[in-house]
Amino acid sequence: MLCQALRRFGRKLVSRRPLEPPVAETAPARSLSTLDLVALGVGRTVGIGVYILAGEMAGSQAGPAIVICLLVAGLTSLLAGLCYAEFGARVPYSGSSYLYTYVTMGEIWAFITGWNLILSNVASIAIRIWAWTLALDHLFGNKIFQAFQETISPHVPGVFAEILGFFVMFLVLLLLELLTWNMKQLSLFTNVVTSVNILVLSFVIMSGFMKGDLHNWKLTEEDYVQAGLNDTSGLGPLGSGGFMPFGFQGLLRGSATCFYAFVSFSIIITKVEEAQNPERSIPMGIVISLLISSLVYFGVFSALTLMVPYYQLRPGSTLPEAFLHIGWAPAYYAVAFGFFCSVSARFSVFMFPIHRVICMMAQDGLLFPVLARIQTRIHARIVSTVSFGIIAAIMTFFFGFTDLLDLISFGGLLVFSLLAFSVLILRYEPEMQNGGNEAQVQEENGGNEVQMQEENGPAAEKLTLQGLFFPGSPTPTPLSGRVVYVCSSLLALLLTLLCLVLAHWPGLLSGDPGPITVVVLLLTLITGITVVIWRQPQSSTPLPFKVPALPLLPLLSIFVNVCLLMQMTAATWARFGVWMLIGFVIYFASGIHHSLKGPNSRS
Repeated sequence: MLCQALRRFGRKLVSRRPLEPPVAETAPARSLSTLDLVALGVGRTVGIGVYILAGEMAGSQAGPAIVICLLVAGLTSLLAGLCYAEFGARVPYSGSSYLYTYVTMGEIWAFITGWNLILSNVASIAIRIWAWTLALDHLFGNKIFQAFQETISPHVPGVFAEILGFFVMFLVLLLLELLTWNMKQLSLFTNVVTSVNILVLSFVIMSGFMKGDLHNWKLTEEDYVQAGLNDTSGLGPLGSGGFMPFGFQGLLRGSATCFYAFVSFSIIITKVEEAQNPERSIPMGIVISLLISSLVYFGVFSALTLMVPYYQLRPGSTLPEAFLHIGWAPAYYAVAFGFFCSVSARFSVFMFPIHRVICMMAQDGLLFPVLARIQTRIHARIVSTVSFGIIAAIMTFFFGFTDLLDLISFGGLLVFSLLAFSVLILRYEPEMQNGGNEAQVQEENGGNEVQMQEENGPAAEKLTLQGLFFPGSPTPTPLSGRVVYVCSSLLALLLTLLCLVLAHWPGLLSGDPGPITVVVLLLTLITGITVVIWRQPQSSTPLPFKVPALPLLPLLSIFVNVCLLMQMTAATWARFGVWMLIGFVIYFASGIHHSLKGPNSRS
C-alpha cells in the first residue's frame, strides 16, 4: 500500500496537462504581422536596461568588457528563443513557459516555473519604480529628490524619507496603470514613445563614436593616478585595467546579470492568437527581435564605455550622465527624456504579466482558486495590483538594484533551462503522448492500463544495449521516449556538476589533477549520453520551425544557463531558496490537492 501511494504521489508530481486550445468567447483579431511582433519584441527588450545596466556592471564587474557580456547574454537568450520559437510554431494559441513546462515535464516543474515567473515579475515592478523615479528626477535636473528630502527629512528619519519617496512614485504609477486599463489609443502611444526611444539611442551611438576615445578600453595604472585615484598598487575594486579589468570571472558575472536585458522577449509568445500567421511570424519575430536588440545594446554600451572611463560608471549611474562627462548638457536632457519615455511606455502592462501567470496557475489549481478572479473581476484586480505594488516598493528599498537584477536574471535562466529541457522531451516522444493524456490515465487508474499495454501489447519493447544505439523503430515509441527522458535528466544533473567544477576554474588552470580528472570524466559521460539521445528517433510531425541540431542546441542552452547561474552571489541563491520554500509550502499544502480534482480544469 505504501509503495502504491508513493507511486501515485510521484506520478502526480509529473502528471501533464493536455495541450488543448483555450475556449474563448470571442477570438481576438489576428492583426499582428511579423514586423509588428519584431517591433513588440524590440520595444520590450530595448527598454530600461539599456539606460541603467552599464552603471551597475561596468564599474564593478566587467569594465569595457560589458559589451562582451551583452553578446554572451544575447547568445544565451537566442538559444532560449529558438526553443520558444518551436513551441510558438507547435502551439497555435497564446502560451507561456509555464504552460509549455506543464505540457512536457509535469505539474511540479510547471509550478516551479510559474512561481519563478511571479518572483521575476514582482522584481521587474520594483525596478520599474526605481527607474521611473530616477528618470523623472533626471528630467528635472536631479532636483525632485533633493527638494523632497529637504521637505521631508527634517520631520522624519532619512531612511523613512527614502522609502516614502518610493511609495509616492508607486502611487503615481498605480494611478497611471488604472487610467490606462481601457485606453483604446494606448498602442499608438506605446509605438510613439518606442520610436522616440530608438531615435535617442541612435543619437547615443553616433555621439559615442564621435566623442569616444579608444584609450578608455586600454586604461592602465598611470591613467588611474592621473585621474587622482590613490592606492592603485592593487587597484582593488577598479580591477587590473585594460579591456577586461576584472578578468574572466568578471566577464561571466557580468553576463549573468546582463541577462536581465533580454528576458522580456517572451512577450511575443503571448501574442500568438493575435498574429496573422503565428506558425511563421512567431519564430521569426523572436529571432529577429533578439538579433536587433543585441546589436542595439552592443552599440550603446560600446559608445558609453568609449565616452566615459569605466571606473566613473558607478552603481546608480545612468546613460544620460555620460553627456555631462563630455560637456554636452543639452544632450543630457534629450537622453533623459528618452529614458523617461522608455520607462513610461508600458503603463498598461505594469501588472499584466503577474495577473496572467497567477490566473493560469489558479485555474489549474496550483494556487488558491480564489486568485483566478484576478482577470475577471475589477475589484480583485485592483486589490492584487495594490498588493504587489506595495511589495515591489518595499523590495525597491530593502534590496539593492543589482540584487533585483540578479533575481530577474536568476528566474529567467532557470525558466529557460526548463524550457530547453522541454524541447528535448517533446521532440522525442510518440505522438500519442504529446497531448498529455497518458499522464492523466496513469493518475486516475494507477498506471494499470499502461502496464497491461506494455505486458500484453503486440509491440512490447525491451531495453537492450544495442537498442540504445540502434533503435528498431524509425518513429518514437514509448520506450524511446522514456530513454530520452531518463537520459535528459541525467544530462541535466551532469551538466550542473560540470558547471560546479568549472566555477572553480583557478584549480583547473593551475594543473590540479583532481578537478581536471573530474572534468574529463564528466565530459565523457555527457558525450556518451548525448549520443544515446541523438540515436533515438525524433517526431516526424511537420512544423514551420524546429530547433536545429538536436540535441546539441538545447543541451548547450542548458549548459550556458547553468554556468551563468553559478556566477550568482550566495545572497541571490539564498533569496531564491527562501522564495521556493514558501512556494513549496503553498503547493504541498494546497496546490497538489486542488489540482487532483481536475488536471484539465483550465480550458
